[in-house]
Amino acid sequence: MSLIDIGNFKLEAVVHGRADAPAILLIQGLGTPLTRWPATMIDPLVEAGFRVITFDNRDVGLSSKMDDLGLPNIHSLMSIQPFAWTLPSMFPALPIPYTLADMASDAVALLDALGIAAAHVVGASLGGMIAQLVAAYYSERCLSLTSIMSSSGNPMLPPPTPVALHSLFAPLPVARNEDALIEDCVWRQKVLMSPGYPTPDEELRAMFTAEYRRGGFHPKGVVRQLATLLTAGDRRPLLMALRVPAMVLHGGDDPLLNLACGRDTAAAIPDGEFRVIEGMGHDFPNALGPEFAKAILTVAKRAENG
Repeated sequence: MSLIDIGNFKLEAVVHGRADAPAILLIQGLGTPLTRWPATMIDPLVEAGFRVITFDNRDVGLSSKMDDLGLPNIHSLMSIQPFAWTLPSMFPALPIPYTLADMASDAVALLDALGIAAAHVVGASLGGMIAQLVAAYYSERCLSLTSIMSSSGNPMLPPPTPVALHSLFAPLPVARNEDALIEDCVWRQKVLMSPGYPTPDEELRAMFTAEYRRGGFHPKGVVRQLATLLTAGDRRPLLMALRVPAMVLHGGDDPLLNLACGRDTAAAIPDGEFRVIEGMGHDFPNALGPEFAKAILTVAKRAENG
């Protein structure tokens, strides 16, 4: 692991595989560290001859924190979110610390810092939205796009289930010690967990303990990233203009981003391929790692074949 200087701040990155191999850039979701990518997905990609780059987004894990930018008013942003794509004039009155486009720029700056001209870009959840913007705004840097359990930003798509929404917005426990925070993470994750591929509680606790001790507790960063999501707008016009091979993966049992979100994303991308993974929720079960890798390799092969 190493902190990579991308200009105004640093991103923690890990590179797997040979330095001369074609690159795959993995972009994680809301408040999620690079350690959440399963080895069962990364290892097959490396074995297939790729260089896999994972990193902590700004405000996450070991990357630079944006605390000097302050906190947005999430309640106000939520009140206009269904109309945000048609009412951009409201945003000057509701400033946010940074945008989804800024986070896409971070990903490209990381490629620059690593000397990578172009990569196959993969994103999950909020990371899928970031990856979509990388493909749209920096098409020459994106060899292929894989969007996992993400969305097009279409405001007419179904909302999360009530329990999933509660898991996202429920307040943190009063006690902010390690044990309380880890148990809080466990119950939230179990709400989103894949019903067909459940992760045992002890594995969840081990994962969140490792994340906490690594430096993964930064709720202010989650709030700032949530603001980028709420103000990201409808990306369908950008998706319709994409000219890169694209794969959209979505869980058939995703309670946070309904299956319709993935279907709508694929429908907006010219020749976008759509795959439903039955039994998958909004997480990365180890058992599904090979399935994710297979899909990424499929679209990468399409890119190689022109």
